[in-house]
Amino acid sequence: MDAGGACRIASPDGGSVAARLDRAVDARAACTFAHGAGAGMHHAFMAAFAGTLVGRGITVLRFQFPFQEAGGKRPDAPAVAQATVRAAVAFLQEACGDLPLFAAGKSFGGRMTSQAQAALPLAGVRGLVFVGFPLHPAKRPGTARAAHLEAVACPMLFLQGTRDDLADLTLMRPIVAALGPRATLIEMADADHAFHVRKSSGSDDATVMARMGDHAATWMQDRS
Repeated sequence: MDAGGACRIASPDGGSVAARLDRAVDARAACTFAHGAGAGMHHAFMAAFAGTLVGRGITVLRFQFPFQEAGGKRPDAPAVAQATVRAAVAFLQEACGDLPLFAAGKSFGGRMTSQAQAALPLAGVRGLVFVGFPLHPAKRPGTARAAHLEAVACPMLFLQGTRDDLADLTLMRPIVAALGPRATLIEMADADHAFHVRKSSGSDDATVMARMGDHAATWMQDRS
């Protein structure tokens, strides 16, 4: 199986989409990492978070959703996106089947991953990591997008910025609490949906990225 680097995974239309497998030295776990609706797997944030995890002993598979592969702007229908998540998990399981497997996603990618898990558990996946779960559209608070989380039986980690305009924390906190011990919420002070922080916060984006990597890697290793 691929030793790492650029690769391709099956897509629902019978073709394939671009992916990248970054192997960690002495890896203790492996995870897929699905991108958001606004940018693909090569976005600077995606590459940085993947690198942060790899540096902490987590092998990471990034991949494109078909709409991004085709250069489109409108996200795929849920069925297509979820099928792509399943293909990515299957690829990673074949490439790293000896490692504990997890599935992560930024925004839209995380929600498509959890919807796939809720519909039918992803083979071999021990837990989900949400990097900015998109609870609702900007300026339209609501909780409907979280309804399926009750059907997710595996552990879940939510990494959320306190200034995220797609996830009002006054709504997110009780949702996570209601999920019980299988859900963990980590709040990133002053971070927005892209996990940027203001200079006035006394922190910076690199520090936030490192903290998220620490939390995610430790959480996965604790469940491996």
